[in-house]
Amino acid sequence: MTQTQSDTAEISELHDFARLTDYSLLTALSPDPQSTGDGADHSPRQVFSGHYVPVTPTPLNNPVYLSHSQTLFDELGLSNELAHSDAFIRLFSGDMTRLPEPMKRVGWATGYALSIYGTEYVQQCPFQTGNGYGDGRAMSVVELVANGQRWEMQLKGGGRTPYCRGADGRAVLRSSVREFLAQEFMHALGVPTSRSLSLIMSTTDTVERPWYLEGSTSVDPEILVSNPVAITTRVAPSFLRVGQLELFGRRARSHAHPDAMKELEQIVCHVIAREYTNEIDTTQPLATQVLQLAEAFCERLTSLVTNWIRVGYCQGNFNSDNCAVGGFTLDYGPFGFCEIFDPKFQPWTGGGQHFSFFNQPAAAFKNFEMFCRAVAPLLSKSHEDISVLETVLNGFPAIMEDKLNTMWAAKLGLAEYDSELLMSLWQLMARTPVDYTMFFRELSQLPDDIAAISKSFYKPASEALLSDWNGWLATWRKRALDTSDSNSVATKMKRVNPKYTLREWLVVPAYQQAEKQDTSLLSELQQVLSAPYDEQSPAMEEKYCSLRPDELMHAGGVAHYSCSS
Repeated sequence: MTQTQSDTAEISELHDFARLTDYSLLTALSPDPQSTGDGADHSPRQVFSGHYVPVTPTPLNNPVYLSHSQTLFDELGLSNELAHSDAFIRLFSGDMTRLPEPMKRVGWATGYALSIYGTEYVQQCPFQTGNGYGDGRAMSVVELVANGQRWEMQLKGGGRTPYCRGADGRAVLRSSVREFLAQEFMHALGVPTSRSLSLIMSTTDTVERPWYLEGSTSVDPEILVSNPVAITTRVAPSFLRVGQLELFGRRARSHAHPDAMKELEQIVCHVIAREYTNEIDTTQPLATQVLQLAEAFCERLTSLVTNWIRVGYCQGNFNSDNCAVGGFTLDYGPFGFCEIFDPKFQPWTGGGQHFSFFNQPAAAFKNFEMFCRAVAPLLSKSHEDISVLETVLNGFPAIMEDKLNTMWAAKLGLAEYDSELLMSLWQLMARTPVDYTMFFRELSQLPDDIAAISKSFYKPASEALLSDWNGWLATWRKRALDTSDSNSVATKMKRVNPKYTLREWLVVPAYQQAEKQDTSLLSELQQVLSAPYDEQSPAMEEKYCSLRPDELMHAGGVAHYSCSS
């Protein structure tokens, strides 16, 4: 392993940053044998074997720095000076030609299978085989160790790869700003997630994407819009997904090539090394490690989805390729945060109810099912091991339900889960309707009258509805305060019920402003979303803790949006 970062010195130059690099994936796994050594591999083609394809990014023309994550820079020991340096901007806008040693001058992209709600598909692959599906516009460019933690850095929108399926490989500024903000917001919420390193835009490059006319309420985009392109660099311990394991599991089951079983074993061992070193005993036989991996992943995935619902997050497109085997949130494409409470909330017009807000536990189970199917060939010689894996799989729903019940009890400040009380609350929230985040935060003040939480109502309540609310509040207060004092209950509730959320209608002006290289709103959102549980200034509260305006209730690109990124 190369030199890791000092606990005291901040890194301000790229040659010092380079000393942190340690490319475990490139060392442990195998490249596609048909790939080129120089990474000039930018046209769609089938990839039949190997774990990754070496590929160079396509640099942005005339790149300009927009922002970086101060929080992540602090964790990595990087100085703000580095973020503004020409060398840093060059690298994270896709130019790897002048990197100092020992940094690699070629990145890598990975292939994976696609399963949607437990059904594997190959039709989205242009070759109808599944061998052309993978990272079409994302490539990793750095893997390093800083302060004892391994990180992989990946350019989103870095250009075409062999998996691009004929697309342009770019990401527009709009989606890049959304992902950049959302990742660090989720981290501040305490939800496991990939992270945001930097946001860099081209001042000259544009691409056309379908989008909405101004003021439109159309469900589907109506026109092609020219968008500035950008690259957000996302960071995670690894970018290994369930879809990758599926790809190698499928090849192993079908004996697609002589090394298929070996490649499956290699990538599973790499998952353990990258994500589960503290939970899995690697001195045990491989079959035992695989079963321990299944149990550990089950634990992480159920906790992750529970947290999603706690904070009002909807992934929107929770396919297996968007499900990180490390058990954290990954791939912020058609995501959204619930404002008006709706169990069927789904911000993506192409997502369907199977990926809606309250259906996420079921979608997670389908992804876990595909994970178990992918690793099962490594247990094929032992009926006993297969039985244990089936037991882990079948136990997923009960673990999920138990965690959800515990979470709802915490949101309500209860010592124990109360199904009847919660069901009554959901009905009232839907009838009113209420703002999901604002309601639970106001409830954390332990009001004894509905007037105290009516600021979370999207329309005035009738007398009959107010009466029902006051009846529910009286019952809830009695149970919440049955075993604890009000200060203790309120403090605990505020730790799980954030005050601020990412509201799409407030992000829109930030990315519109950023097109003109004005990042004042972007910076302000970063500031607010970095402390979502805290009380902030009255001005910030008035601006960012507020209901969506009536005129934006059904606005295309705000209330709903396509995956045109």
